[in-house]
Amino acid sequence: MFYIAPFFVILYYAFIDNPTRHNFVFFNNFISLFQNLAFREAASNTFKFSIVAVPLAVALSLLIALMLEARIPLKSYFRTFFLSPLMVPVASVVLIWQVLFHPNGAVNEFIMLFGIRGIDWMQSEFSQLVVVVLFLWKNLGFNMILFMAALSNIPRELLETADVEGAGPIRKLFYIKLRYLSPTLLFVTILSLINSFKVFREVYLLTGDYPYGELYMLQHFMNNIFRSLDYQRLAAAAIVMTIAMVIIIATLFIAENRYGRDVEE
Repeated sequence: MFYIAPFFVILYYAFIDNPTRHNFVFFNNFISLFQNLAFREAASNTFKFSIVAVPLAVALSLLIALMLEARIPLKSYFRTFFLSPLMVPVASVVLIWQVLFHPNGAVNEFIMLFGIRGIDWMQSEFSQLVVVVLFLWKNLGFNMILFMAALSNIPRELLETADVEGAGPIRKLFYIKLRYLSPTLLFVTILSLINSFKVFREVYLLTGDYPYGELYMLQHFMNNIFRSLDYQRLAAAAIVMTIAMVIIIATLFIAENRYGRDVEE
């Protein structure tokens, strides 16, 4: 009742002109949505952010997990260091980032030591890069734990046989480890993708309703039109966002099924 019923209500709102008149306008709301410059900018920014942040979150967390799997000194301290962001509330994280990237903050003070002029990071072309670093700092630890759990489940006899056969670390990574990690890679990618769409709360706390152009995300657009009570355009935007997510996740599932089929067999 609380999940399926609102879903059909959103579908209904997307095809009417007004919640009070209830006249069907078919695809007019979607046409109006795609003609809206704010929506196109928000969709473009969200896509650019996700296409950079998600692969980095997956690749770096896998790299850290592989590093911690090896016999290195201070392994437990490294693990604790990467997990510590999970215990920090979002508001505290945002406060730290405000101190670091304020026009008179620590980062500007540091680069000015080398004769580089300080900038307003959240109002520059580097603003999205700042949020990508925040996203990675917040999410690498959990992804790393998932990869470490998956690495521990790889059959040891396969790796020992590969050692006897003379396979090096690179061949073992691509021919054994990544094949057994394919379900975890899929899960971590989907989780990182969802988290990349949820980065709105950090950006909102950093910059407010109308941030610098590069940081204006889809959820900013949806939040602002919700405040203006434009329900039909909000419903259309939600449906478009859902369809995009379903297509991306379905593509990831197809790729994982083809790549991991021989491992399951």
